[in-house]
Amino acid sequence: MEIDSAPGRTVVGEPVTGTAAGVPFTALPPSAEVSGPAPVVIAWHMIDAPRSDAAFAAALPLAGVPAWRVYLGMPLCGARMVDGGMDAVIERARRDAMLAYLDPFVRQAALEFPAALAVLRERFGFDTSRMAVAGGSLGGAVALTILATREIPVRAAALVNPAVRARSVVGLVEGMLEQPYPWNDEADKAADQLDFVARSGEISARETQVPLLVVSGEDDFPSFREDAGELVSALRGQYATPDDVRLDRIAGLAHPLAEEPGIAPAPQLPIAKVVDDAVTAWLERHLR
Repeated sequence: MEIDSAPGRTVVGEPVTGTAAGVPFTALPPSAEVSGPAPVVIAWHMIDAPRSDAAFAAALPLAGVPAWRVYLGMPLCGARMVDGGMDAVIERARRDAMLAYLDPFVRQAALEFPAALAVLRERFGFDTSRMAVAGGSLGGAVALTILATREIPVRAAALVNPAVRARSVVGLVEGMLEQPYPWNDEADKAADQLDFVARSGEISARETQVPLLVVSGEDDFPSFREDAGELVSALRGQYATPDDVRLDRIAGLAHPLAEEPGIAPAPQLPIAKVVDDAVTAWLERHLR
């Protein structure tokens, strides 16, 4: 990969992989030459397929966005997998879906983001004043956490089948395990922090309200579809420009964006291309 060092120009190159402040990443340079430092899109992947930064980059490359696209690895995924698989993640979900899985995964990904961003900005020279965040499923909860905490400027955001409410994810785990989750005060408090319909006021209270696209598959989990609709409805009621929040229902889209096992990069599925086109159009519009 080659980056032109002359001021005022960002030149295309090959994908880059590595770690930034301990976080695995896959970075895709702009697909065409950009005048000046390019914007950047930071994305967090699903735990369902595609379940690594490299696989998410292949499923949702966003090549039409004139920006760097940087995909960050979630805890215990990709280069941080234990013994090359996802068994450690599954074990955590089985042990305690809220306190060993959802809460620590989202919290760690959000907390390690600023340091990783600083390293990546220094290395690639992109313009963080024009930054978008994106995420799929649990990665969507990370992007929503960044929006709700309001500490890092964000120009636009896009979510795909996002985990809007942790309690909905726990409900899915309950169904898979065929046993109820043992809720307690600590778990309730953690779930409240990962209920972004309840926290929508924190998102809308940003100094500059962030244009947000929510892509929701018509074949996604019913609770996820319902939560996506409620999040969009809540934010549209709070935004000065309601059309800056949009819900795209995608026919034929289930929860994953790639085929199993979803760890290594794979050819983009036709349905993922539909999602890619929708997210690309939104981010291209709002990162100008």
